[in-house]
Amino acid sequence: MKETQVEKLKEHEKEHDFLCVVSDAFRVFARRCSVMLGSAWAFAGAVLVIGVWLITGPTFHFSDTWQLIINTATTIITFLMVFLIQNTQNRDAKAVHLKLDELIRAIKNARNELVDLEDLSDEELQRLDAQFRRMRRRAENDETSPSRHVDPVETAGITR
Repeated sequence: MKETQVEKLKEHEKEHDFLCVVSDAFRVFARRCSVMLGSAWAFAGAVLVIGVWLITGPTFHFSDTWQLIINTATTIITFLMVFLIQNTQNRDAKAVHLKLDELIRAIKNARNELVDLEDLSDEELQRLDAQFRRMRRRAENDETSPSRHVDPVETAGITR
């Protein structure tokens, strides 16, 4: 019985290792693609491809096949780019959130309830936004008021 459990664990580890390898490979691939495809050279290459396609129009009598080539190519490229862009944006957003969280934790008088704001509901974010607007108006109207502090009543709407 124990041998069966050990075998199942080893099989699970192999599957997990495979998923980690695939995930890491995609991360590296997406990062390299975003660097290359976000360059001026990639844009120039795309313009060149479109220019060649336009120039070949009279040769192919502007046929349906000629139009289908560019439509199909752009659709496939756009479909694939959505995943690459989304992966890159997710990683960048997570990195920014972690950096901001570290800054909030490191500043002595910062409000630690502002860490992980991305986990709040839309209503809680709206209440917090309204709170910061009130703080800004208060600071604009009264220069002696410490604008970085909030009334305890205002924080009552934030739940964790």
